Amino acid sequence: MKVPNLICTICLALILGSDAAATSAKEQLENSPRHGEWVKIPSTKGRSVNAFIVFPEIKEQATSVIVIHEIFGLTDWVRLVGDRLAEAGFVAICPDMLSGMEGGGTESFESGDDVRRAIRNLDSDQITADLKAAAKYLRDLPSTTDKVAVSGFCWGGGQTFRFAANDDTIAGAFVFYGPPPAGEAIRDIKCPVYGFYGENDNRINATIEPTKAAANAAGVSYEPVTYSGVGHGFLRHGMADGANNTEEGAVEKAWKRFVDLLKAL
Repeated sequence: MKVPNLICTICLALILGSDAAATSAKEQLENSPRHGEWVKIPSTKGRSVNAFIVFPEIKEQATSVIVIHEIFGLTDWVRLVGDRLAEAGFVAICPDMLSGMEGGGTESFESGDDVRRAIRNLDSDQITADLKAAAKYLRDLPSTTDKVAVSGFCWGGGQTFRFAANDDTIAGAFVFYGPPPAGEAIRDIKCPVYGFYGENDNRINATIEPTKAAANAAGVSYEPVTYSGVGHGFLRHGMADGANNTEEGAVEKAWKRFVDLLKAL
């Protein structure tokens, strides 16, 4: 093995855990030393949201992070991201935005196509209410501070951006390859927004410059970074077994930026 490949492998292992290349997300979650559990969060109109929450092993109160899943629903990979955030010192909660559907949530659907179709049809007001409920739940925990950040991937990245425009209590928004909110909603954002994009993702990247212009005009802090040689969903791909050096390198850089910015909130 060439030395650069070895260095990249070691760096990724530090981010994802020493057995990341050899075990699935589910296995890594089962072997995690951190405390993770399923909770039900009361939302509006008697609705409850099923969510996976993970706690860090620290002695101080922690900043919290909402992790919004991709269009694939709440998967083991998304929960693993929550676990890695807890490893970095944050309380992370991963709500299933399909809670209550098909008699349960994401896992109750018969196919991935059904999941994607259901997510596309979710009511935006319900999404906002569920995320507000998750933020309140986090702030009410004795182990957390009042700082709650929101993050998301793909569909969840777009919802992260949109939620930032609908909740002025959020400390920071971390958008992974998601589109901006529609219309002039960006001017309602009160927190800094940090974007994470893959170079080979023109569908999303075409929104970056117009979003920068709109954010500047509104006085909103928007800091996008594009990672070379990777495309849409690069964090998931770069964390998977068989990822190439470019994908692993993008994950290393993006994850470090993510954690450093969270710590600076």
